[in-house]
Amino acid sequence: MSIEPRLKLLTGGGAAELLKGGLKGLEKESLRVTPEGGIAQTPHPEALGSALTHPYITTDYSEALLELVTPAYADAGDTLAFLHDLHRFVYAQIGDEALWSNSMPCPIRDERSIPIAQYGTSNVGTMKHVYRRGLDWRYGRAMQAIAGIHYNYSINQALWPVWQELLGNGCAPEQFISDQYFGMIRNVKRYAWIVMYLMGASPAFSSSFFSGRDELSRRFERLDADTLYRPHATTLRMSDIGYRNDSQVDLGICFNSLDGYVASLARAIDTASPVFEKIGVKVDGEYRQLNANILQISNEYYSPVRPKQIAFAGERPTMALYNRGVRYIELRAIDLGWQRPSGISLEDMRFLEVFLLFCFLQESPPITADEDSEIARNTLAVACCGRGPEFTLQWHGRHIAITEFVRALQEPMQAITAILDQGESMPLYRKSLAHAFVENPESTPSARMLADMRSRGESFAEYHLRQSLEHAAVFRTEPLVGTHAIDFESEATLSHAEQARMEAEDTMSFDDYLQHYFSQDRVQTQPARRKQLLSTARYPCSPE
Repeated sequence: MSIEPRLKLLTGGGAAELLKGGLKGLEKESLRVTPEGGIAQTPHPEALGSALTHPYITTDYSEALLELVTPAYADAGDTLAFLHDLHRFVYAQIGDEALWSNSMPCPIRDERSIPIAQYGTSNVGTMKHVYRRGLDWRYGRAMQAIAGIHYNYSINQALWPVWQELLGNGCAPEQFISDQYFGMIRNVKRYAWIVMYLMGASPAFSSSFFSGRDELSRRFERLDADTLYRPHATTLRMSDIGYRNDSQVDLGICFNSLDGYVASLARAIDTASPVFEKIGVKVDGEYRQLNANILQISNEYYSPVRPKQIAFAGERPTMALYNRGVRYIELRAIDLGWQRPSGISLEDMRFLEVFLLFCFLQESPPITADEDSEIARNTLAVACCGRGPEFTLQWHGRHIAITEFVRALQEPMQAITAILDQGESMPLYRKSLAHAFVENPESTPSARMLADMRSRGESFAEYHLRQSLEHAAVFRTEPLVGTHAIDFESEATLSHAEQARMEAEDTMSFDDYLQHYFSQDRVQTQPARRKQLLSTARYPCSPE
């Protein structure tokens, strides 16, 4: 592991300083729960605005699965402060409910008790709901109730022209940027296990998660009568019971180029699945799923990292990428930090920035079929048993102890922190790295959670309900007041008006809307039209 050649190129070109200033945004999912620790059955609170059109407060799979979205800031502290303010506003609107502190869901009475999110009667809103209905038919609702944090990151825009010149690359700037992001994404896939190992915080879950599926329960040990776990797990959220979907293992999604990625996703979206065809699409006049293909839409493909571009109204995300290239990347392998009221700390965010810059600077050859299998094995194995005393990772056919590999990654990352801390009064990035890189596997968050549960004699449900109510108390003792509170109230009002406008202006039938949506061609958006759309689309509101 050496980033030295590319780092020397940047330093020699006087451009290392431009590694600073990348934009950081967060999307944080949390289940709304009752004071007793059950999934809230109340609808998305009207005071929070429209889940369809609000720019900062929406829902994920379930009506109870709140998703808070921040703008992207150059200073991670600003991003976290915005997320903190969103929590304060939310807690003023949800009565005595709380936000669940762990990625694995609270006790589930039965799958029907997980309400599917509603988005109104517009075609866009109907499509979002039907897509979620399809996920229920395909995989069940329990998996969809798992929560996490997505860390959105874009390289400092000022770096791109300098970096392209230093590399002597003569292709179009948009293509160059996308190629560089895909190199970064390939390395994230190669090394995502370190985020799961150092930040994973879901080694246990409520036994009700497998209600009626005893054969799955038997694959786990019991911490107590109500808690299942794996002794050396880091993040069961990212395991085969969470967001590692066995039906997608052989999809062959290509991360070696933008065109390959779009083409392979499009193939999966356009290819019928015999298994899903048995479900039916429109049965007795009601849609069960958007289509019977391997993927209904691109968002159904679960990956620890995604390339992203802002989609215009009604535009397929794959077409947004094809037309305008990669704008930022979304790192999805992050569990909720159960001890943090906002789910993540500033130290965590700084560590993730260093990790992503390492992935940017590290050489990134194309991923072969053999390496893709190795990556999949490492990711699943670390999620399920990465803290095991004899645990090893596969690396180009060799077995390496995970603790040895972790130490090998520290040195290149320390070189990055030296640049990010340069000129600052405190070495905050170096401290964040020291905070994240723990030598003893028993000092990782997943191990500490299990140890704390045992010492308190609490089940998964008891432990995280207590944590959730403590977090609720933090935000309720410091309610949001002043201009920020007014701004959020205004956004809520505007979002309801925007949803009403969309519903009133819809003239196309939903059947025709779906046909039009899935027949979009790969047409390059012209620069003038692109500028016009960006300036007028206050609510991009993609169906996905």
